[in-house]
Amino acid sequence: MAGLSVNTETFHPLHNMSFTLCTSGAAIAKAGANANADVILNSTILNAWSDETEASINSETRRDWLASSAATNFKGALADIASADIANKIINYDPSAYPSKVETMLNVNNDKFRKGIAFLKEIDVQEKM
Repeated sequence: MAGLSVNTETFHPLHNMSFTLCTSGAAIAKAGANANADVILNSTILNAWSDETEASINSETRRDWLASSAATNFKGALADIASADIANKIINYDPSAYPSKVETMLNVNNDKFRKGIAFLKEIDVQEKM
C-alpha cells in the first residue's frame, strides 16, 4: 500500500495493545471527513499506527503510560494526544484527499500532540497518584 509507514522498531504484535490510550474513532474523527476509506477500514494499519504512537508517547515522556496506574488521572489528555498523532498518520496516508485545509489539519493535530507531550513531561506523576 502506498504511503504506509510502520516502524518495526516500535511495533511488535505480541508486545503492544493497540488503542489503549484512545479509540480509533477519535483518531478518525480528528482526521476529518476526507480520510482515506482504505486506511480507516484497515485495522492492521490503524493498530500499527496506534502502537507507534503509544510507544512514542512513552519514549518522549520517559513514562510507561500503558502500565501506569497514574494514566487514569490523565486519560483525557492521553487520548487527545494519541488520537491527534494517529490522525496525522491517517491524513498523511493520502493528503491529496484534503483539497484545501490539509496543512491546517496537520498543524492543529501536531500542535495538540506537541503541547500534550510537553504537559506530560512536566507533571509530577507521583504527586498526582
